Amino acid sequence: MIRYSLICGEKHRFDSWFASADAFETLRTSRMVSCAVCGSTSVEKAIMAPSVQTAETKPSKPREADPAPEATPPAERPLASPGSPAEQALAELRQKIEANSDYVGGDFAREARAMHLGETPRRSIHGEANAKDAKGLIEDGIPVLPLPFMPRRKTN
Repeated sequence: MIRYSLICGEKHRFDSWFASADAFETLRTSRMVSCAVCGSTSVEKAIMAPSVQTAETKPSKPREADPAPEATPPAERPLASPGSPAEQALAELRQKIEANSDYVGGDFAREARAMHLGETPRRSIHGEANAKDAKGLIEDGIPVLPLPFMPRRKTN
């Protein structure tokens, strides 16, 4: 495993682990590595200090693993904290949307249409739709709005 310090096109910094340098490049070129703050897939390696151990600096006994924080599960713990007021506002918006709506994933267009037609009860939802499906919803008078962040399952 290799840990890289990364930076996105918006200058957000975060760290992530990869199986190898080749694995990082493969994931980056296929746009599967995204910023933990804004979701941008324009990600590069940032300058970082290497962690090299020599015989003199190597600990004589194995280091114990750091205990994991108990309060926040790893899937919900952010990799980087928002640095600007705009990033903080975006983080708060994301938290409010995720707390007050149901994530329906790729079924977003189908679920939104079913609610509009009265086939299912109305509720707040968020999810994913391709451009063709989103355009179809708008043309049919179904109110939709793109969110300014990526779904959590697609972030590092």
